[in-house]
Amino acid sequence: MDAIGIPPQGFRGRKLLIITYYWPPAGGPGVQRWLKFVKYLPEYGVEPVVYIPENPTYPLLDEGLLAEVRPDVTIIRQKITEPYAWASMFSKGSTKKISSGIIPNNKKQSLIQRMLLWVRGNLFIPDARVLWVKPSVAYLSKYVQENGIDTIITTGPPHSLHLIGLRLQEKLSIKWLADFRDPWTTIGYHKELKLSASAEAKHKALEKQVLTSADAVIVTSPTTKKEFEALTQKPIHVITNGYDVEKVQKQPLDEKFTLAHIGSFLSERNPNILWEALAELIRENEAFRDAFQLKLIGAVSQEVLRSISEAGLDGYVNSLGYVPHETAIVEQRKSQVLLLVEIDSPDTQCIIPGKLFEYMVSERPIVAIGPEGADFAAIIRSTNTGVFLTYSEKEKLKQILFGYFEEYQKGTLRSHPIGLQQYSRKNLTGELVKVL
Repeated sequence: MDAIGIPPQGFRGRKLLIITYYWPPAGGPGVQRWLKFVKYLPEYGVEPVVYIPENPTYPLLDEGLLAEVRPDVTIIRQKITEPYAWASMFSKGSTKKISSGIIPNNKKQSLIQRMLLWVRGNLFIPDARVLWVKPSVAYLSKYVQENGIDTIITTGPPHSLHLIGLRLQEKLSIKWLADFRDPWTTIGYHKELKLSASAEAKHKALEKQVLTSADAVIVTSPTTKKEFEALTQKPIHVITNGYDVEKVQKQPLDEKFTLAHIGSFLSERNPNILWEALAELIRENEAFRDAFQLKLIGAVSQEVLRSISEAGLDGYVNSLGYVPHETAIVEQRKSQVLLLVEIDSPDTQCIIPGKLFEYMVSERPIVAIGPEGADFAAIIRSTNTGVFLTYSEKEKLKQILFGYFEEYQKGTLRSHPIGLQQYSRKNLTGELVKVL
């Protein structure tokens, strides 16, 4: 067996075409996975060529990520027709939220939001970037043949990019791998798209066609692998997201007992047991009340903010909004405790948030709340980086938070991680090349 991070030599010197929608200056978690793979692929003798849209509509921007793009990487672009650009004429705010995954609770959706969701789910299948498929296939068919491309990887969401790989494979008989950063028909927001029966059937048919046609499938969690194994006999490989070496100057910890959440705080991730536990600790303990601060970094839904307010926590919130990735890393490493929340649903057991791995190397303890059987719970436990609780464990949550607070008072609060190297971006790139 090869040593960790040292792949076989069979793919060295070959060109790999990566078809992705998210690329700097896009912000958010979707851009990180392939930005980092591209960073390390040349160290394994693989030449990446990245295909991206020329004129994308990104809901989040982070210009700082442009500095992380290898200067020697080949990047090719083609124009994309973006329905989100048209939709913004009706409601720019609603369009931006929906395109970034922030979907209001069904009972609180406006008429325009309901209309946008119906159009998104029923007219643009599998997603709003499907109009990029046909022109991309036309352009890339010629490019692949003229430039000695050996293998294609498509990464989704948006899952319409997998249709580009499917069509290229049909035309050119080229090796194609489909990378799923998230599931397709079982992703958390899929049921919010107000799908007709025929639209739902088309989504599932396309999903199965991609899974059974790709030469191999890459997923980010064991649960997604198990789900896809019911649909295809093709090999499925789990390659999680990971952490990279961040050149961030060490900062003193926050003076307050900060509980920090980094990233989008969606309506469905509203942990009422946490707000209740914090409100009770504030009422019961004067020292906790004087020291506590809830730090929110990233877009936060109105439903979450309303729940925080109803729990009487408004005065304890420090909301920084969306910040560049480098700033987010600094803030998380300054925080006393890091909060990770996933939707309480069987559909989200497979979700391993990308920020988990950056959390793990921050040396700050993690408090994670999610569904029973969540894949990321096993990672937290095996790496000794924090605690995982379900939505029914409020009293245990209170005990853990107060225990961390007592360590904070003593000046001894930190995590003691083990076995993190397997999740380094460089090592994971080695695992990818083994699959290639």
